[in-house]
Amino acid sequence: MAASAHCVSFEVPCSFQNADEVGAGVSASMSWRTIPYDSSTTSEKSSRSAPSASRARAWITWARDGTATCSRFRDPKRGTICAALGIGVHGPAGQVDVFSLPDLWQLHLYGYDADLTVGGTEHAICPGRVSLVPPGTEVRYRYRGRSEHLYAHLRLGSAGTPHSIPAIQHTGPELDLLTAQLRQALAAWPNTPARATAEVWAALWRIARLTSPREPSARAVHPAVTAATALIEARLTESLAVPEIAKAAGVSHNHLTRLFRAATGETVVGYIRARRMERARHFLRATTLSIPAVASVGIPDLQAFNKACRRELGASPRAIRTAGPAPRDSAAQ
Repeated sequence: MAASAHCVSFEVPCSFQNADEVGAGVSASMSWRTIPYDSSTTSEKSSRSAPSASRARAWITWARDGTATCSRFRDPKRGTICAALGIGVHGPAGQVDVFSLPDLWQLHLYGYDADLTVGGTEHAICPGRVSLVPPGTEVRYRYRGRSEHLYAHLRLGSAGTPHSIPAIQHTGPELDLLTAQLRQALAAWPNTPARATAEVWAALWRIARLTSPREPSARAVHPAVTAATALIEARLTESLAVPEIAKAAGVSHNHLTRLFRAATGETVVGYIRARRMERARHFLRATTLSIPAVASVGIPDLQAFNKACRRELGASPRAIRTAGPAPRDSAAQ
């Protein structure tokens, strides 16, 4: 099986749950979860190579067509934490290390050339490559000299949206940012583990975006739409014109309109309106800001704001506020 087909599948961090697990000053820890193990998709090789279930109940399996490797992790009694951060130094040439972490994920950012086998699949690592290995998976390193890498050992929770990424991939232009994030995490680790955990999660988000989405339900978003939505979010309270947004995104007005509708199902104007009203609903339900102040989300005319609330949210601003906070507000995400 080609090394490039070796992937791990996990759920990206989406929520904060256990502040006491990561330290004071952070209201919760983020959690990722992997997709369920399905023995019907495994080949003969997986039965030989997959480790036995540990306390974390982690597996690594290979699909029959050789296109994916998936993992499963459930540890419902704990939040997501960093168990260790550091700089690993190995070698000399010819030295071999074989080991696994029964209950922890391994994140490594490499600064050297070496041969690595993950769960029976061989890979070549080189400076700038990054790996994310599930718990209980045996790894085998054969070094070619002094070998230094940044590492994080993680215990992951059980909530999020499934994503699949290669177990080993090149960071490309993201290398400097990833290196900076992990070094910041390392510097924060001794005294502020909560900040260190946040830095590691930021790095994991970046790693998850290094390659195109692999889930059948995921859709690649055109760069112009990404640029347009970023500009809209940054200037949501200002007057926004579609031609101006299109120019900033590097496409024509009509082309952006087509791309936006394909990606979001809405026009650019409709998207702006919906985002403003989502933010307004959040402020009405979660804050004590005056209604005129809430209207500053981008509809400064109070009468127009009242009409927009009734039309888009189904109630007046006062009624929305009286209804209290929603179970989950999307405006702040």
